[in-house]
Amino acid sequence: MLTLALFSVSLQSCKETGGSQEPTTTAEDGFKGKISLDIRDSESDWSAYIPKSAPEDAPNILFILYDDTGLGAWSPYGGAINMPTLDRLAANGLTYTQWHTTALCSPTRSTILTGRNHHLNGMASITETADGYPGSNGRVPDQAAPFAQILRENGWSTFWIGKNHNVPEQDVASGGSRTEWPTQIGFDRFYGFLGGETNNWYPDLVEDNHFIEAPATPEEGYHLSKDLADKALEMLRNQQATNPSKPWYMWFNPGANHAPHHSPKEYADKYKGKFDDGYDAYRDWVVGRMKEKGIIPQDTEMAAFNPLPEDMANPADYVRPWEELNADEKRLFARMAEVYAGFSEYTDVQIGRIIDYLEESGQLENTIVLYAADNGASGEGSPNGSVNENKFFNGYPDDLAENLKYIDVLGGPDTYNHFPTGWAAAFSAPFKMFKRYSQYAGGTNDPLVISWPKGIKARGELRHQYHHSVDIVPTLLEACGVEMPEVYNGVKQYPLSGVSMKYSFDAAPDGQTEKKIQYFSMLGTRGIWKDGWKAAAVHSPLSGKGNFDKDVWELYHVDEDRSESKNLAAENPEKLQELIDAWFEQAEINKVLPLDDRSAAEILGTERPSQEAARDRYIYYPKTAPVPEGVAVNVRGRNFKILANVEITEANASGVIFAHGSRFGGHSLFIKDKKLHYVYNFLGIKPEQTFISNQTLKPGKYTLGMEFTRESAGEYGESMGSMKLYINDDVVAEGPMKTQPAKFTLSGDGLCVGYDSGDAVSELYQSPGEFEGGIIQFVGVTVEGTPYHDLELEAKRVMMTQ
Repeated sequence: MLTLALFSVSLQSCKETGGSQEPTTTAEDGFKGKISLDIRDSESDWSAYIPKSAPEDAPNILFILYDDTGLGAWSPYGGAINMPTLDRLAANGLTYTQWHTTALCSPTRSTILTGRNHHLNGMASITETADGYPGSNGRVPDQAAPFAQILRENGWSTFWIGKNHNVPEQDVASGGSRTEWPTQIGFDRFYGFLGGETNNWYPDLVEDNHFIEAPATPEEGYHLSKDLADKALEMLRNQQATNPSKPWYMWFNPGANHAPHHSPKEYADKYKGKFDDGYDAYRDWVVGRMKEKGIIPQDTEMAAFNPLPEDMANPADYVRPWEELNADEKRLFARMAEVYAGFSEYTDVQIGRIIDYLEESGQLENTIVLYAADNGASGEGSPNGSVNENKFFNGYPDDLAENLKYIDVLGGPDTYNHFPTGWAAAFSAPFKMFKRYSQYAGGTNDPLVISWPKGIKARGELRHQYHHSVDIVPTLLEACGVEMPEVYNGVKQYPLSGVSMKYSFDAAPDGQTEKKIQYFSMLGTRGIWKDGWKAAAVHSPLSGKGNFDKDVWELYHVDEDRSESKNLAAENPEKLQELIDAWFEQAEINKVLPLDDRSAAEILGTERPSQEAARDRYIYYPKTAPVPEGVAVNVRGRNFKILANVEITEANASGVIFAHGSRFGGHSLFIKDKKLHYVYNFLGIKPEQTFISNQTLKPGKYTLGMEFTRESAGEYGESMGSMKLYINDDVVAEGPMKTQPAKFTLSGDGLCVGYDSGDAVSELYQSPGEFEGGIIQFVGVTVEGTPYHDLELEAKRVMMTQ
């Protein structure tokens, strides 16, 4: 660029030569042209100003990443869930049988973002559990440059669709830092949700860098999976309309198969009766199918449903034998599996629309399509399943009678459902355990299919080489002809943690893996694979047991024992010690310590630092975007008041004054039938706690509100107390009330004033329930001091959730 100083020098030079127009040149900023007084005597140079182009004939990349899906779920692996799009890609490419993940979503996604191990990315666990240590702070460091950023700077268009869950909880806010949001870490466009999960009928959506409402309602045919596919097609078509020669990278992350398991009824109904024999029988059936297809060796043994010793097992992860269930439980649990299967297939069909477009537009031939899952099937539904998964995160038990009421609408907008642990174990067959268990393959051995017609000669073949999610970035970099820089933006980079899998494209199915070592660590569980052997520490995630130095280690020769069923620790103590030592070496290199196995409720309920310090008084104004729970006022376990200055201008004024949460947990202050209402919806359990004023509201100015006084703690940590409803200084309703011990939802509907975003908190009104017939000046929420925390009760609660 020509600076003012340089321009002055050029003019002076001209003056000194009597106005001579001899050209002056400069190498500043890489400029290689000539600069003179007159542009007619100058030579331009565009080389320093045109964005870099991708290598010639560089491939597109479409990476489809599901949640919560074990190896025994999908049809290409022998599973009962029909996946027509995935079947089609597998027939045209490679199916990997020993591809592994971290056992949890944010950490796995971080490895695909950067190519580094999850602790190097600050992602020891999900972002909501960040605890301020180098390996667990929830923020990707400058030493781990994002893969998408490298691709973008080398000529690719970049798109992120669907789930994120890699933004720190306190940054999921309209005024929060955007440094970890997709559009600031290498993605041109983003459309999806930032949290760990969302309601597929009423999602919490973000487009690029701002919150938006869903474009339609369930009554209008809306489902998140279809919406995401629509938006993906829109972005790709727009890119091709203007830059068809430019390659692109799209990371497509549907809400499936994460809870809530939301499926259009016609897709769930396709599986009626297919799971009636139960999860025990399914596991036997699917393992036989996996052997027939060559996914696992013929001599693979079935791992036990409940493999951990009783003193180390977490009862919340226990699998109840199918034959011990009563008829109602079998009926409910079978339907839960049908809904999960329908959810998965419906989403796969939507992805099929993207594949169809790529084929019709001639792009599929040179597109690397990766189709995978981020961890094993989820056991967060407890042994009994749930119609409201939020109970798990609040440490609150499910009730069979309550759940049965919803069997006919399971998977629809009225439920936030999750199947029981038995199906998690079955869909993660033939391995031990499921999601969160990083020491066993049930948590980490996941589906991966890769199709690239132009770059992979093999069709419909298996690959048994051992690999991990950290190997994805090295693979794609090699395939694209791009290198990860050693220094990026002036910062020396961590070396890539993985190895390229590209050699396996042309290898024999049973060819030697080029990977040598991979550690595992998640929520207090840990293990390590090295040269075909694996050491696994016996420990339950979220168990609160601690005493890691007393963990018993098991040893498996996984090259010969795929299901990790033969513990060889006693026969091979030297090999076991070699692997234990290797785990600690890897822990030091990758910033793994300290280990954390505290309960979900305890971890998720921990306050984390924010740019906005916690305070006792919060003021909110109408019609702003929903305030996410991570940065909204925290009323859990404490006294609180909600007060609103409202002017009623019309006799029939009605609508929401304040709302936070959804029908699955939340509270709302609103006017209906000229009366003030307050509802605290405790974990979606009916009936709602409802308080209605004993007097009507006429036009005029009012201070309306409620006050909760906490008096004690319930059996599961819920706050028990009394509530008063106010119109000005008059108490117009009162009575006992209890409040949730933890959050309303994991990623939840935000706090709103003047309306209720997404799913309505109360069945007494329909969302958005906008306030009409008056003016809300503001709403103030006050809380008294720090949340109540009784260590003895908390210890009991931890024990109850083990």
